[in-house]
Amino acid sequence: MLHMFYQSVMASTIFFAAVCWGAGIKAKDANRLNKLIKKAGSVVGCRLANLDEVVRDRMVLKLQTIMDSPSHPLHNTVDKLRSSFSSRLLQPRCSKERYRKSFLPSAIRLYNSS
Repeated sequence: MLHMFYQSVMASTIFFAAVCWGAGIKAKDANRLNKLIKKAGSVVGCRLANLDEVVRDRMVLKLQTIMDSPSHPLHNTVDKLRSSFSSRLLQPRCSKERYRKSFLPSAIRLYNSS
């Protein structure tokens, strides 16, 4: 029962926000969320996935849904980044650190490494 509550209320809120933050989350905030997840795991009585694992999985999944859905606004942008030689995506040009840590470059980096 506690595990169901965690998955339906806490995890959905935390991990939706984590995909929005992506790699731009500060280390201090990530540590706080990891402590919260660890504490919830001890209350629930089982090991829960930490923030890094979930962010990695959900960002790649979100990027794949963007690539599979032609009606998504980012589909054309991501489609132009496909490599003609392999199944990888080309990294977009990032002149600012803020853009480098945003969703698209971070998700492409994770997608290419998996």
